[in-house]
Amino acid sequence: MVQSQPLLRLPTSEELPCSDETPVDNELQNLIPNLLLNILFLIWRERQDWFFGVDMAVYYLYQQKRQPALTPDGFLSIGVPGSTSERGRLSYVLWEENDIPPVLAIEIVSKHYNDEYDKKKEKYIRLGVKYYLIYNPNHWRRDKHQAFELYRLEQGKYILQAGEPYWIPEIGLGIGRSRVTYGRLEREWLLWYDQEGNAYSIPEEAVDIERQQKQFERQRADQQQQRADQQQQRADQQQQRADQQQQRAERVEKALQEQQQQVVTQLFSLGIAIEQIATSYNLTPTQVKEILGQL
Repeated sequence: MVQSQPLLRLPTSEELPCSDETPVDNELQNLIPNLLLNILFLIWRERQDWFFGVDMAVYYLYQQKRQPALTPDGFLSIGVPGSTSERGRLSYVLWEENDIPPVLAIEIVSKHYNDEYDKKKEKYIRLGVKYYLIYNPNHWRRDKHQAFELYRLEQGKYILQAGEPYWIPEIGLGIGRSRVTYGRLEREWLLWYDQEGNAYSIPEEAVDIERQQKQFERQRADQQQQRADQQQQRADQQQQRADQQQQRAERVEKALQEQQQQVVTQLFSLGIAIEQIATSYNLTPTQVKEILGQL
């Protein structure tokens, strides 16, 4: 396991090489882990506690000695900052990462065998990587192994696990293979899976999903606006009816006032006293005088 006892002086990531400078045999050794990284950016866009390295050197201590760098094709660490600076990580140095080793390391076997099944396994055990995935899509018969082999560290040994996609509870994701088109290549790829065994969308699919989601949101906004317009239209119609009723009431009131004025004027012209007119029509003498224009 990784030892966290500090040396007298440990180099910083600025002083260490960022990789082992070994060129990859083919583009898949970069494309496959980069696809996994891009999917993580989509499904973990709100999380800031993870880092996925691609062809990046990992430095660690074993028995209080600094070991030569390990450079997985891809690795995932949980519980570390997603980024440490504007430049990003130059390498993954455990004594700068609170001694948190990757939880998953991925090696993609190419035509040049690179000790993925023996020496590298021992190094990943020393590093303390919980899960070690060897993906060997083209040369597994040559190496007398399966194309997809995922190992779990148990009591200091890697035990080959069964089942695919394989669920990794420590990260809340499964990993497995599926044939899809990505980067203009239709082939088998490594993908992340949910607990029900459904593969997460690759970036092109995610763009389509986001486009459909935006279209749905626009349609929903249009429907909400349409409903708001209809409600406003109903409110305007109700206000219009209320205004019409008010106008009718004012016209009736005016007609009654004119009729009352005619009656009062006619009675006064016949010599009937103001007090008598007021009593007959439930008015005050002052109101009668106002109608007659005497005030």
